[in-house]
Amino acid sequence: MNRTPRAALVGAMALSLAGTLAACGGGTEPGDSASPSTESTYAAGDLVLPERPEKIVSLSATATEMLWAIDAGDQVTAVDMTSNHPEGVPTTDLDAYMPNVEAITEYQPDLVVLSHDQEGIIAKLEEVEVPVYYAPAAATIEDTYRQISDLGALTGHTEEAETVNDDIATGIEKLLTELPDQPEPLTAYYELDNQLFSLTSTTFAGSLLEMAGLENIADAAEGAEEAGGYPQLSAEYILDADPDLIFVSGEEAAADVTGRDGWDTVTAVKNDGVVVLDPDVASRWGPRVVELMEAITTAAAAA
Repeated sequence: MNRTPRAALVGAMALSLAGTLAACGGGTEPGDSASPSTESTYAAGDLVLPERPEKIVSLSATATEMLWAIDAGDQVTAVDMTSNHPEGVPTTDLDAYMPNVEAITEYQPDLVVLSHDQEGIIAKLEEVEVPVYYAPAAATIEDTYRQISDLGALTGHTEEAETVNDDIATGIEKLLTELPDQPEPLTAYYELDNQLFSLTSTTFAGSLLEMAGLENIADAAEGAEEAGGYPQLSAEYILDADPDLIFVSGEEAAADVTGRDGWDTVTAVKNDGVVVLDPDVASRWGPRVVELMEAITTAAAAA
């Protein structure tokens, strides 16, 4: 594999970031008045807040990380039970997967940020006039940039959001450009659980593998597209593909992979190519995405 495809990806990523920041940095379109307004606008898309939010409730671990990264943490009064980073966030028993309107509104939020519309919670919150910013799971790094920019605009931290995005882009670009050339693309299998569910390049984590020049064995799996990018593979398929690298979340998953009957013949197992990812970092698409890319590129460089 030569460096040209990867360089093209890095260049495209930089252009995408520039376009995203240009699109999001302005907040809202200027009005018809000849005199510009002196009032600050806290807006993202169709969501316009009357004033800077000071009682934010985050029902998304990723959004929580984004809010702290852009220095809006002091405007957050409560986060859900899965939000555990950075240290000291106001974690509560709020459940993003079984949300309760009454429990959320007890915090008198002036903005709720969430990544899952479980049980129609968005409509329910809007019915009681609670503003909601929906930040679904990212499919690409551009989605990450956009959500960070939006949260910056909504909270009055536009410049900080731009800095975070620049840092992410710079960090990823540095990691990619430092990758050594490979005569042939390395193959990779990303295991989500012991039922052999995986992910393709159409997903967020899969797109990072692709950026790093890895050939994802799940991309060619039958039914991958119909599965929304999350196909269940068979052991036979994986063994036949003989991936150079296997990515898993946590040490327990790694021990499971290396201990399976017949898997000792897989190149990744034979050559210490089973890569243990931090479960939280691997499942989120916020400012720590550079850490995830570093784990991927470090493994690729060592293979």
